[in-house]
Amino acid sequence: MAASHRLPAAIRAPFEARTWRAFGYVLIGLPLSILWFALSVSFVSAGAGLLITFLGVPILAGALAMCRGFGAVERARARGLLGLDVAAPEPVRGRTGGAFSWMGAMLKSGASWRHLLYAFLHMPWAVFSFSVTVALYAWGWSLFTYPLWQWVFPTWVGQDGIQLYGDATHSFYLDAPFEIAVTSLIGLVFVLIGPWVLRGLVSVDRLLVSGLLGPSRLASRVTELESDRGVVVDTAAADLRRIERDLHDGAQARLAALAMDLGLAKEKLARDPQAAAVLVDEAHGEVKLALQELRDLARGIHPAVLTDRGLDAALSAVASRCAVPVSVDVDLPARPVPAIEGIAYFTVSELLQNVTRHSRARRAWVDVWRTENRLMLQVRDDGVGGASVEGGGSGLAGLSERVGAVDGVLAVDSPAGGPTTVTVELPWRA
Repeated sequence: MAASHRLPAAIRAPFEARTWRAFGYVLIGLPLSILWFALSVSFVSAGAGLLITFLGVPILAGALAMCRGFGAVERARARGLLGLDVAAPEPVRGRTGGAFSWMGAMLKSGASWRHLLYAFLHMPWAVFSFSVTVALYAWGWSLFTYPLWQWVFPTWVGQDGIQLYGDATHSFYLDAPFEIAVTSLIGLVFVLIGPWVLRGLVSVDRLLVSGLLGPSRLASRVTELESDRGVVVDTAAADLRRIERDLHDGAQARLAALAMDLGLAKEKLARDPQAAAVLVDEAHGEVKLALQELRDLARGIHPAVLTDRGLDAALSAVASRCAVPVSVDVDLPARPVPAIEGIAYFTVSELLQNVTRHSRARRAWVDVWRTENRLMLQVRDDGVGGASVEGGGSGLAGLSERVGAVDGVLAVDSPAGGPTTVTVELPWRA
């Protein structure tokens, strides 16, 4: 396999499995497209003609359902031979679940009419692509291998070779060695360009299948938003559990210990003022620690400096607490909406924590700017690299899901040995 890839792509293409799968796709496509076209035209014509009576409605709805079945076959064919995975469109469901409701939903379904349009459009295209492909491959391989079968003409046909020209008085045959060699070279040219022509033809099939047989843009967007909503809900639930755990294990435990110390100090105040003073001093220290933990917890949720002064001041405060020296450069013409601003702050905070914990970096940089309708964040460090969204332990996978929930993108460039650059795009809403 390694040796074959040293050959130029133009020489490899005629023998690649991808080429022959595409060739099979075109060959199978013609009879199937003729069948789809004939059945679709027949049933739709009958249904349209009978619309003046009630019989036309179920026939037309059945024709559309039949076209959706054709679409399932075409998607499977494209998946198996072209490697094109197109999702099935949204199913047709009536409001009441009855036959009349289903027929009404089928006639209103845009995906069903797109399947019918595919059956109409694909047949002439299949005829064209089949004709071009078969002619190109037949002529190419037959001319390329002409030196191997040229003997057939004098032995069985009674002529010297392929007749290039002939009339009542003159005739010209490809039988001389030079002519046979030139014929083979011309065939080789056809053989070499055939796969690229074929790939151009099946690219149109790809567009037809993905554009007409898949879900609509609206349905895809609804599915995407439902998925993003699930991510947002899960993230919010995880944040609530984290806050509850931090309060229970941290500040709440310290406040409980503080209440016990103050109770003991109150009992000893009259009998042993000195011991009571020691307990009060310990309680004072617990109060300070509890307040610090509450401040850290509140800062992790949404710090006051972010609300009051924006990303520049908030990220500078985060950088000042980082164990690694961090340079912050924020260049924004205005403040984004609080939701995007909060996600940007949380993202940079998490990335800087990763720098502290995992990168072994000596320095880090944070850049924030706006490009058109996108808020751009970039965190760089000179550490050991090796960070990955798929890798465990860094939290980048969860961070990517959180960013993606608001139509954002997180990209990681972290080769082994470093440096690491994490770029985040968020939608800009001022």
